[in-house]
Amino acid sequence: MPRHIALVPAAGSGSRFGAQMPKQYLPLAGRPLIHHALATLCAHPRIDRVVVVLAPEDLYWSGHDWSALGSRLMPVHCGGASRAASVRNGLWEIAGWARPDDWVLVHDAARPCLSAGMLDALIDALDNDDTGGLLAQRVADTLKRADAADRVEATVPRDGMWQAQTPQMFRLALLADALDRCPDVTDEASAIEALGLKPRLVAADAANLKVTWPEDMQLAELILRTRENRT
Repeated sequence: MPRHIALVPAAGSGSRFGAQMPKQYLPLAGRPLIHHALATLCAHPRIDRVVVVLAPEDLYWSGHDWSALGSRLMPVHCGGASRAASVRNGLWEIAGWARPDDWVLVHDAARPCLSAGMLDALIDALDNDDTGGLLAQRVADTLKRADAADRVEATVPRDGMWQAQTPQMFRLALLADALDRCPDVTDEASAIEALGLKPRLVAADAANLKVTWPEDMQLAELILRTRENRT
């Protein structure tokens, strides 16, 4: 049976965030931000390995204790200059032991609120899919396209619009080929689409937010604390 391998690109500097260290290492609910997603992935019974793609010069990873996450966790120092480059380098790194038909679930290091239920929904929906797909959320708000002066240029119809999330789940060989052909994409699904394929959208919710700006940290902590109090 094909395995499920999580791949978490974590080589970014988080420059937009404006912090003194890479965003993925900022403290969130008592842990480094990246720890929360890794804990969910490492604890999930259907995930066989969790590969974290770090920058070659990363000096922060070794300063934390990751032992509680268990033996599935595998850090590799082969990150690239972009997300796509880090993912592609990570695929090269695992190609020596992973099979071409293994599923690779690429997840943002800055999405700390991933849940086991979201992973189950994604894997259940895609395990027999010919292409693969991604977690995503239907767009509910009215969309505006701005001009160069940040004035409304047009209202964009929201019918059929979804906001992409992660994990994005594709077969290793297919994803590697897509990223070789389209190295400048901002997410894996875009590379798959460029091959003429149609990834499946699997409904998620707003809790799977990406921490992009400082104010997102408070919301992420609220979600994590609320989830913890329910258990």
